[in-house]
Amino acid sequence: MSLASVYEPGKSTLSFELFPPKTDAGVDSLWKNVEQLMEFKPSYITCTYGAGGSTREKTLDIVCEAKRRFQLPVASHLTCVGSTADDLRNYLSEARDRGVDAIVALRGDPPQGQDSFQLTPGGLRYANELVQLIQGEFPTFGIAVAGYPETHQEAASPDADLENLKRKVDQGGQVVITQLFFDNRDFFRFQQRCRDIGIHCPIVPGILPVTNLAQIQRITSLCGAKLPEDFVAEMGRNESDAWQHDVGVAFAQRQVAELLEAQVPGIHFYVLNRSPATAAVLRAVS
Repeated sequence: MSLASVYEPGKSTLSFELFPPKTDAGVDSLWKNVEQLMEFKPSYITCTYGAGGSTREKTLDIVCEAKRRFQLPVASHLTCVGSTADDLRNYLSEARDRGVDAIVALRGDPPQGQDSFQLTPGGLRYANELVQLIQGEFPTFGIAVAGYPETHQEAASPDADLENLKRKVDQGGQVVITQLFFDNRDFFRFQQRCRDIGIHCPIVPGILPVTNLAQIQRITSLCGAKLPEDFVAEMGRNESDAWQHDVGVAFAQRQVAELLEAQVPGIHFYVLNRSPATAAVLRAVS
């Protein structure tokens, strides 16, 4: 399938990102939450892929079960970390045979304990090489790639980061899904810079409704996204779960409403396998 085809003019497409739970109880909870999110009629669901393929089978199990249960297109994340090119081919073959529709093609972050990406002998160094492999050898897959409104932490410069993104799109990336961000101005600048350099595929903002200050501070410390000082101060006024949930959801509601007003092609929610915050945001903006 072509992922770009689900982004129709005048329509804001919705997608959700999951991760493979570690326990049976986590799997049961995941399906209960995803069932609740079906109220909002997403166009597809994605699932992350652990470093070095550590969740390989779980990722495929999750996306295939999501497709079976909800009759939706599904996309598996895939990274270059810890894999040879043949390992990647084997995964792609299995994913194709099990009915996966698309791949979110990523270089991948270094595994825990490593400071930088290490090329696996016989593997791929960059995400654009993975995109090229998929496009050349597995052309039935849709392909999404990652974009960074605040610039990837390892990029030499914002311009170099954008050139890397253009290579991914030129090699076959059909949709750009962004890293999470909390200032829409960063997204709008990024969107315009993409257009200026000749990237014309859908650029989809990735949104994470925050419900816990310590958790989001940990996440942003790893990915380099900035948290607005006034938002952090408001979240920190009260440590109760209810307060932080309500403040985070209200912030995400404003963020998503502004993006929809600007007619972005869609919203990709990082739901963290839970439904209440994302559901509250979507009900507020519908």
